[in-house]
Amino acid sequence: MNFDFTETDKSLHDIHDFLKKEYLQISTGRANPALLDGVQVESYGSYQPIKNIASINLEDARTMNISPWDKSQIKDIEKALVDSGLPFSISVGDTGVRVHVPQMTEESKIKIVKLIKEKLEDARVKIRSVRQDAMKKIDLGESNGDFAEDDKKRLQEELQKKIDTANTQAEEIFKRKEQDIMSV
Repeated sequence: MNFDFTETDKSLHDIHDFLKKEYLQISTGRANPALLDGVQVESYGSYQPIKNIASINLEDARTMNISPWDKSQIKDIEKALVDSGLPFSISVGDTGVRVHVPQMTEESKIKIVKLIKEKLEDARVKIRSVRQDAMKKIDLGESNGDFAEDDKKRLQEELQKKIDTANTQAEEIFKRKEQDIMSV
C-alpha cells in the first residue's frame, strides 16, 4: 500500500533548480558572473567554461573583469565572448578582459520577459511529464494489487498537491525574475 514519492520529489526539485540556473544566465542589466556560465573558451585543446580558466570580479553594477590565470588566453576569452552573441561590450587590456553589461531598454525588457515566460513554460511541461510518470506508476501499482482503488485515489490526490505546489513555486521563481528585470 505504500507508494514512494521520493523520485517524484527529486524530479520536481531538479526542475526548480534548472529553472533558477536558466534565469541566472539571463541578463537583467546588472553584472553577474553567472551570465558567463554558458560561454566556453578553447583552452589547451578542449572547451572550458570561463570560470575554470579565469577569475571573474565585479568592478561595479554593470562591469565585470575577467583575469585569466594564463595571460596568453586573453585573446581566446575575447573570441569566445564575441562568438557567444551576448549583448556585452568588451574591452581587452594587458591583464584581462573587461565586460560591460548594457543598460536595458523597455524593448529589451519586454523581450527578456518573453524569454523567461518560455523558460517557465518549459518547466511546466517538465512538471506535467513528472506527473504523468507518477500517475502511470500509481496505476500500475493498483493493477498489480499493491494497493486498493481507494488508496489509488488518495495517492493521486497527494500527487496532485505536490504538482500544484511545484507549479506555484515555479511561478514564484518567474515572478521574482520578472520583477528583477522590470525594476532595472
